[in-house]
Amino acid sequence: MSVQVLNGLAFGVLLLVLSSGLALIFGLRGVVNFAHGAVYMLAAYVAMSLSGRTSFWVALVVVPVVLAVAGLLVDRFGLRYLVGRSPLDMVLLTFGLTFVIADVVQSVWGTQAYTIDPPSVLAGSTDLGFATYPTYRLFVIAVGLLACAGLMTWLKFSRTGLFVRASSDDRVTAGAMGVDVDRVSATVVALGFGLAGLAGVLAGPYLTLSPAMGTQILIITFIVVVVGGLGSIGGPMVAALLIGLANSITAVHAPTLSAYVPYLLMLVVLLLRPQGIAGRRTAL
Repeated sequence: MSVQVLNGLAFGVLLLVLSSGLALIFGLRGVVNFAHGAVYMLAAYVAMSLSGRTSFWVALVVVPVVLAVAGLLVDRFGLRYLVGRSPLDMVLLTFGLTFVIADVVQSVWGTQAYTIDPPSVLAGSTDLGFATYPTYRLFVIAVGLLACAGLMTWLKFSRTGLFVRASSDDRVTAGAMGVDVDRVSATVVALGFGLAGLAGVLAGPYLTLSPAMGTQILIITFIVVVVGGLGSIGGPMVAALLIGLANSITAVHAPTLSAYVPYLLMLVVLLLRPQGIAGRRTAL
């Protein structure tokens, strides 16, 4: 049972990092970023190639930073010009970006599946006393939790984090009070892309890489954000861990139901609490 809980925690933390970026972008730009899964997939493939030429540790630092810069460019030359227009315009932009990234991945790496070996220091298993568990998955749990703890600390206690929360509540009022909403929004989009990049790098030695991996995890990530509460950060974090644990446990005890667990959980939450676990529609 303890191994199942750790498996659920590892997958839940991966969802946690990915859904935090998605929730951030939605909270500031009001964009349902359909390209989020594709960015995650691209990060995994780039990390695979970069790890082969340098090391996993270089990829862990470089790939999220490069994708954060890409997020800045997407916001500067795309999302910023669509603010105030039909939500369909935003959807078409991010959906189109998904196809572009998918074509790039298939052109460069092909359609076959890949697996990545974890770095030597993280290979093997660790004896936890109550169970022996793969060291790399423990690393995923630790890095994911640290990243999200850092994100929450930044949002709650930094000046920029204050501007982010204010802008997500009321863009007009925040702008009238002197907040550069466009700059704050660009920062958040960059951070969201960077978090997707971090999740992709972490997923490389953990999951199988394939051109379908972005779509598969994006659906679950959307469910996490809906269950946690649109516009919230804390809610999706709780939802990600809950879905990860539920999925892992049912995969062992009721494997035929495991694929439906996220959908069933979303159905129950929407029936009992339509605004999601966090209970707030827009505030971060």
